[in-house]
Amino acid sequence: MASFNAEETLASVKKKQAATYKGNRWRVFVLPVIVFFIIILIWYCLVHFNIFPSYAMPSPGAVVKSFREDIMSGNLLNDMVASLWRVAVGFILSAVLGIPVGLWLGQHITARQAFLPLLNFARFLSPLAWIPFAILWFHIGDKPAVFLIFMATFFPLALAVMSAVATIPAIYFRVAKDYNYKGFELITKVTFPAVLPQIITALRVSYGISWIVIVAAEMVGCQDGLGYGIWEARNGLRLDSAACYMIVIGLLGMGIDRFLLQFSKIPKVRWGYER
Repeated sequence: MASFNAEETLASVKKKQAATYKGNRWRVFVLPVIVFFIIILIWYCLVHFNIFPSYAMPSPGAVVKSFREDIMSGNLLNDMVASLWRVAVGFILSAVLGIPVGLWLGQHITARQAFLPLLNFARFLSPLAWIPFAILWFHIGDKPAVFLIFMATFFPLALAVMSAVATIPAIYFRVAKDYNYKGFELITKVTFPAVLPQIITALRVSYGISWIVIVAAEMVGCQDGLGYGIWEARNGLRLDSAACYMIVIGLLGMGIDRFLLQFSKIPKVRWGYER
């Protein structure tokens, strides 16, 4: 009888969890759609009632028309590919170098004390301040944009990883010492897995910074890309085209951020969030 009641209770709990999950999925999909349509309605009203002049705020219809024209001409696709390439190269370079540096500094107190002021100093420098140097050093094209992305994302990423390593519970390292883990083995089997959740979060934040920088970099140092497209639209007083490019940047950023978020759902990573 007790076994029957336990099974019945378990089935009831699973049923409630399934209903809650379906309800959450419904809200996750429907609520953003409702907000989206409210924003479009507000946008339409602002244009329709001339709260802003037509040259200062294009209508939703004008943006859709511009979107279609930019796709048909091929300019939008070419600019998307150019920007994605620059962001990928700069972001990967900062991750490949920034994560190991952060791991190393986090485990060595003396090195952390020596380099922390320099890292903080560089972190507070606006990456846009490097634009004149980037153009003089690398001229125009992909290289200055990649350099600016690297300078914008390397220091925050290295500091985030370093801080995560420095806060690992000491018991982890005591257990590692019992297993005689040292050097590279200690990093790969203890340190890196322990801070992987924080690394994924830091990568997502750094990726967002890279998009902010690439738009500004392409406005002054490139002849293509989404940032260059916005600048060109501004010079031609085509705010409908500029809005189109802004929407594309936001959608691309959201899409790749969702891709990075999937890494946090891996079982070997998930434990770090729940420990």
